[in-house]
Amino acid sequence: MAKNVLVVEDDTDNRLALCAMLGGLGYTAVSFGSAKEALAGIKDHKVDVALIDVMMPEMNGYELLQELRNKPEYKELPIIMVTARDDDSDVLHGYQHGADYYITKPYTAEQLKYGLELYLG
Repeated sequence: MAKNVLVVEDDTDNRLALCAMLGGLGYTAVSFGSAKEALAGIKDHKVDVALIDVMMPEMNGYELLQELRNKPEYKELPIIMVTARDDDSDVLHGYQHGADYYITKPYTAEQLKYGLELYLG
């Protein structure tokens, strides 16, 4: 059975490309264009891991990460931050907020596969 990957990315082209990559790797993408959409819609889906963009309007990826960690049903959900920001301080900030892993843009399907396999086997 395919694993479900939550994708939260505000840029439509990036979201579609990421979902296509996931499909090619055998995963099912459950995607949303904003953190607020994800919070409203995630309850209708079972997800095994999350890929969350950091820089989004209204609510950024770190804020979404905290919201998910505060919900008992998502406390143990593996969360991978996907970002163009790769400063050590940015990465550390994500880990301090409870991120499990980081993938920096631009990334390849191989990098994506590696990050997902860390949590999905």
